[in-house]
Amino acid sequence: MPVPTPYAKSILCLANSRRPGGRCFAGKEFANGKAGNWVRPVNGGNSNAISEEDRQYEDGTQADLLDIVRIWMKTPQPHAHHQEDYQILTGHYWEKTGRATWPQIIAATDKVTGTLWPNEANSFHGFNDKVTGATAAGLSGSLWLIAPIRLDLVVNTESQWGGAPDRRRVRADFDFNGERYNFVVTDPWIEEKYFAEANGTYRVDDSRLCVSLPEILSGYSTKLVATVITADRTA
Repeated sequence: MPVPTPYAKSILCLANSRRPGGRCFAGKEFANGKAGNWVRPVNGGNSNAISEEDRQYEDGTQADLLDIVRIWMKTPQPHAHHQEDYQILTGHYWEKTGRATWPQIIAATDKVTGTLWPNEANSFHGFNDKVTGATAAGLSGSLWLIAPIRLDLVVNTESQWGGAPDRRRVRADFDFNGERYNFVVTDPWIEEKYFAEANGTYRVDDSRLCVSLPEILSGYSTKLVATVITADRTA
């Protein structure tokens, strides 16, 4: 079987969120100043997580949210509802070619009708945030960039499943297309910023959310907010 020829894709990074083993790094193909289809680079040798070494630039820094990045790929790697995945060519530096502006983020916002994937169940602390594995398997995508009507970031200490110690979390409680949602936030920058504050509810105006439908765990995929983007983060 012939070995696929590596090729490069330029991506406007819209998610660099924490996940087991590293980061979920995702964005939209970017050419001629415009964003296109969703792309999630993955490293199959690291359980599909992207490590710091994977996303390293030649100067030693790492690719980050809102960077425009040129990445070498081996082949598309779609599976289940993660149809956006591409296996990276490891051992090659990524190349930063620019940084997104707020108008480019606005232009990249998806036009989503209806719900953010089916609203089938709620987690203990969330709302409209769970999809069964069977339903997820029939979906054609796992990423959206949306403009919520209302967004509150809620910082609180939550109990965990199975008697594990309580942990502090940031949740996004928001309205979109006439529905209310409450998703865990896995954006490291947002967590660092709001964990420095007291527990409470913080209103955020004029934002974009990268929402994600992760891989199946215990029969469900639990929707999350991978990124909270505001104009000041593009400055």
